[in-house]
Amino acid sequence: MAGLFDKQAEVYLNARPSYPAGWYSMLADQTLCHSFAWDVGTGNGQAAIAAAEHYGKVIGTDVSEAQLRYATPHPRVQYIQTPLSLSEDEIVSLIGGEDSVDLVTVAQAVHWFDLPKFYSIVTRVLRKPGGLFAVWGYKDIFVSPTFDPVMKRFRDTVLPYWNQNVKYIFDGYQSLPFPFQDVGLGCEGKPLQLKISQEISFEGFIGVLKSWSAVTTAKENGVDLLAEDMVRNFESAWGGSDLVRSVTYTAFMLAGKPLE
Repeated sequence: MAGLFDKQAEVYLNARPSYPAGWYSMLADQTLCHSFAWDVGTGNGQAAIAAAEHYGKVIGTDVSEAQLRYATPHPRVQYIQTPLSLSEDEIVSLIGGEDSVDLVTVAQAVHWFDLPKFYSIVTRVLRKPGGLFAVWGYKDIFVSPTFDPVMKRFRDTVLPYWNQNVKYIFDGYQSLPFPFQDVGLGCEGKPLQLKISQEISFEGFIGVLKSWSAVTTAKENGVDLLAEDMVRNFESAWGGSDLVRSVTYTAFMLAGKPLE
């Protein structure tokens, strides 16, 4: 996974949807303390900054130095690069030690991780009792009856270029291993179904597609999935490049506490 998002780091900053503030309130209600949160695979820091509305200190980590260069500063958020070479013990120590974290979050990224190693780290750092671990993602974008079939055809052309890890996103995390105690916010095999609604310009929508790792991978292999004719098809179905539209992403969440 390392390096997949380095090349489009700046595009990623401007393209990805914002997660509803209510999600963080919902998660904060499940933790006994609100002193420290850890956002893993933080990218540009979007989730870390939102968590800082509820927690006194937040650490946002990412393997990608390029992504962290575009992370938004915040007085209660510290960004740290975590190279893949770090051991489990080194990461636990870097984050603050065992039983130190109230909330661990992973937004649209856990499917890239070495899950057994990462879950072991999460279990060690979460405060017991009272700590919470939450992961979420999103997939399909719905705009209108005219636009959605064009989007589906584009998704089909992108399929061969996705990394196999993205299978978890395709099924909405239903097959994602998640060995944590159910707290009523999605559990293994039964993710909590959510939606993200957003107003977006046509340029912003194209930015979303450019931020996809599969689109970058295809281009590196000589295939431009967003060639001029494809962009024109999207623009026509959108209703014109100057139009701002309401879009809806289907989203899903799993949240839990360490098994007793």
